[in-house]
Amino acid sequence: MKLLKISLLTLFLTVNFTSLNAQSKTKSYSLKKGHVFDIIFLNTKPDTKQKLQHYFKAVFPVAEKMGYHRLPGIAIKGSPTQGNYHPESMIFGYWDTLDGREKFLHDIQKTMPDFHEERRNLWSTFNLTYYELKQDISFSINPEKFSIVTAYWYKNKSSFQKFKKEWVQKMKKSGGQIQVDFVEGASPFGYNYNPDYFVITSWKNKAAFEQFYKENLKMDHSSVKHVNQFHIK
Repeated sequence: MKLLKISLLTLFLTVNFTSLNAQSKTKSYSLKKGHVFDIIFLNTKPDTKQKLQHYFKAVFPVAEKMGYHRLPGIAIKGSPTQGNYHPESMIFGYWDTLDGREKFLHDIQKTMPDFHEERRNLWSTFNLTYYELKQDISFSINPEKFSIVTAYWYKNKSSFQKFKKEWVQKMKKSGGQIQVDFVEGASPFGYNYNPDYFVITSWKNKAAFEQFYKENLKMDHSSVKHVNQFHIK
């Protein structure tokens, strides 16, 4: 039974989605005000199966005692549409409280003193942003639609707000829908990602997104410091 549990955890974080995607259904997420939502972008190193099993066995019991809940992960498909970062997967999870989320990184080192080193040994990238929710949220990822993750960093907040307003208008005009968006996140020391605006949009199909994409690239990006954008499924 323990071996089965470890195998399932390995599948969860190494994100071997090939067979899962063939039979996947809509992934739905519902979280409550006060929960802390984790978004992690990962690239897993090769030949790490045994190390991953050790990591899961040590880490998950501690995290779950401190209020952590696993959620279905998402595959990142194809090359990025914008930006210079190409993770292979996006992992979701949530914590019951901000205190539990922040205490975990201190307490886990009592169980696993080499915790951060082990993460570096397992993942070539491990970029984490978390958001303390100010209200209840619900969203879904439908594999039959074309879903996009966009992360923006701004140079100037006020001028970026004008860019964002235009961006949203063009997105909606092209038939896009916002599934969920976030601002004011945080990243632990050593795992900094933390975009100023993070949004997941969905489209009827790839052609609808590409119509918007062409218009998006024509926009004045002078207020934008950086962008990452990925197709997810």
